[in-house]
Amino acid sequence: MTEALIHESAANSIDSTTGSSVPEPSTLSPADVEAAVHAIADRSRAAGRRMSRANRAWKDRGLRAIAAALLERQAGVLAANATDVAAGKANGTSAALLDRLTLTDARIQGLAAALENLANLPDPVGNVVRGQTLPNGLRLRQVNVPMGVVAAIYEARPNVTVDIAGLGLKSGNAVILRGGTAAAATNAALVTVLRDALESVGLPADAVQSVDQFGREGANALMRARGRVDVLIPRGGRELIQSVVANAKVPVIETGEGNVHIFLDASANEEMAVEILLNSKTQRPSVCNTVETLLVHSGSTVLPAVAAALRDAGVTLHADDRIRAALPASIDSVPATDEDWATEYMDLDLAVAMVDSVDDAVRHIRTWSTGHTEAILTNDLGNAERFIAEIDSAAVIVNASTRFTDGGELGLGAEVGISTQKLHARGPMGLTELTTTKWIVQGEGQIRS
Repeated sequence: MTEALIHESAANSIDSTTGSSVPEPSTLSPADVEAAVHAIADRSRAAGRRMSRANRAWKDRGLRAIAAALLERQAGVLAANATDVAAGKANGTSAALLDRLTLTDARIQGLAAALENLANLPDPVGNVVRGQTLPNGLRLRQVNVPMGVVAAIYEARPNVTVDIAGLGLKSGNAVILRGGTAAAATNAALVTVLRDALESVGLPADAVQSVDQFGREGANALMRARGRVDVLIPRGGRELIQSVVANAKVPVIETGEGNVHIFLDASANEEMAVEILLNSKTQRPSVCNTVETLLVHSGSTVLPAVAAALRDAGVTLHADDRIRAALPASIDSVPATDEDWATEYMDLDLAVAMVDSVDDAVRHIRTWSTGHTEAILTNDLGNAERFIAEIDSAAVIVNASTRFTDGGELGLGAEVGISTQKLHARGPMGLTELTTTKWIVQGEGQIRS
């Protein structure tokens, strides 16, 4: 089916999640799906051009309209989410994935609050990165401008639908979403709310579109839409992320799995260590900034208290031989293997190893880290500075919970994901990370000699 025929069928069927008119996915060949996704991307590009011209006040009205609509239509969103959660339970979905999939009154209220917070943040578009006047009189400015069309592929994370839409709106972009089968009903309900809210303030509904109705082939077509999609951001488990990185033809900002470490230095205070470890591991185990490996200095005296608190909280300790020998008999553990050092559990499991120095801790982290977040708990300023200097991850934390590696917690309003690469975006990706730059050169008739 050609793109022209897809447009011709527009009079026959309106899909509420994209605002686009498409035949039923089951009737489409891969070529048909690709043409349909291209049509969606072309509408996104047109919407993106309108978004790039919207001023801050207009965009902020859109954010507040979405926040209000989420609260007004909360019951419908939760009903759709209940359908997805029930299906997930029936399919044997893990507890960690079910936690990410589940929306509650409090989580929807949190999404609405995050949108209000985004509205209060400065507009990154037009921000002058640097500028100067050259000796020949040319006036130069490098300014932030929208990316254009931002696509995201993610799984079982309906909050991401709202986060990306909000960040895309504020940064002047259009977004295309592929949220996965596990959250299909929830995402469809959310996208409808988002599009209706945008239209209510005169912004283009096509600034938010979905390709969920095309399933996996839709995701593949999105990955191949070079020239139509400006950047693609995968967010999810290792398999999804690596699949996108390996197969995408469009530019990708790689977000990474969170094999997060905490190094418990010999000088660390017991009360602080217990509180931070409990928060880092148990507050919400299913997310990527949860600690997965604890490294304990052999000179530390707080291991029994920390281990007891973690076990009382239901955490299974996967410990090396030295840790098991140092633990009181009352605290049970299971032997750790190399697989444990490489595992992002996303559950109430924690790998624990003993090290003899900061150097040993750094070596372990360099071997097994995914470059997401690492923390040190210490009262030794020199050890803290060495750890900061020698750890090469997107976030390095001293004496605080790893759960702070989060766009909202770091004052970014929200995040598209946490980048573990080293290109223009690293760490939590907020508004500025969804912009690029352009040079503006103003002269008075100068020519190059």
